[in-house]
Amino acid sequence: MAIAKAERLMNLALCLMNTRRPVSKRELRASIEAYHEVTSDEAFNRMFERDKDDLRELGLVIDTVESLDGEYGYLARSDRNRLPDIALDPEEAAALGLVAKVWQQARLAEAASGALQKLRAAGVPYEDPSGVLEPRIPAPEPAFEPLMLATRERRAVAFDYRKASAARPEPRVVEPWALECWRGHWYLAGYDRDRGAVRVFRLSRITGRVRTARGAFTAPVPDHVDVRETVARWAGEGVTSVTARIRLRRDSGYPLRARAVTTTPVDADWDELEVPYGHGLDAWLAEFGPDVLVLAPEELRADVLDRLRAVAKG
Repeated sequence: MAIAKAERLMNLALCLMNTRRPVSKRELRASIEAYHEVTSDEAFNRMFERDKDDLRELGLVIDTVESLDGEYGYLARSDRNRLPDIALDPEEAAALGLVAKVWQQARLAEAASGALQKLRAAGVPYEDPSGVLEPRIPAPEPAFEPLMLATRERRAVAFDYRKASAARPEPRVVEPWALECWRGHWYLAGYDRDRGAVRVFRLSRITGRVRTARGAFTAPVPDHVDVRETVARWAGEGVTSVTARIRLRRDSGYPLRARAVTTTPVDADWDELEVPYGHGLDAWLAEFGPDVLVLAPEELRADVLDRLRAVAKG
């Protein structure tokens, strides 16, 4: 129904904008195919008035002209519906170019490219900034696009999710709040219906297809959702009062090295690091597999071994 109405409004707008004289309701009814399905004059009049009001709310200026015989006609003059010229200085145009280059994958790439082409066609000064700075936000996960749309449209979703400590994925039903990229990985924050709590999910661990779940949101969406802060808290970011000692293979684990409080060479193959110890560190260390050995504390070592054994069994 929404698509049919949008098509009807578009056809009506085109008819009103591509005529040199006022067009009567009778002529519009005969010209627009969607109006052919309306059998009664009363129903058509109501539909036409609603469509005309909707177009005016969207910003289209429609003139009503009365002819000599008392019949009303409608016209959307091009001079009254022309957008003002776009005026951007070189800095603003460069900023738009950088924003467009951020998205190298997913649905937004095509839209960003089309926007730049329209700016060029309108004569807006635009200089390709790729030689100076070319940021990238990759979105290779298949779950990214459906989750982006569900987040924007406030639709609950269902998917299978494999935790780092689990051998097999588990079904989840989530009310998505926000997506954010942190340290090269995309994360989704939202309300987990089954667990009745806020959860953060790493998109690379979502398996299978993201499906639409039934029902409206059951939990209020906060005004501000800081996914990065939540993920950092779970990964032990910013915790310096408690540390863990690990051995890390040379030329590996650069994210761990960036977080290390101290780094001491052990031999030609290993370095010893002291890293902040917080909730979720065991899951992160397990991702490095044989390149990491946990020395202390003992509970962290046990947790990492449990996770590795669970993965091996799967």
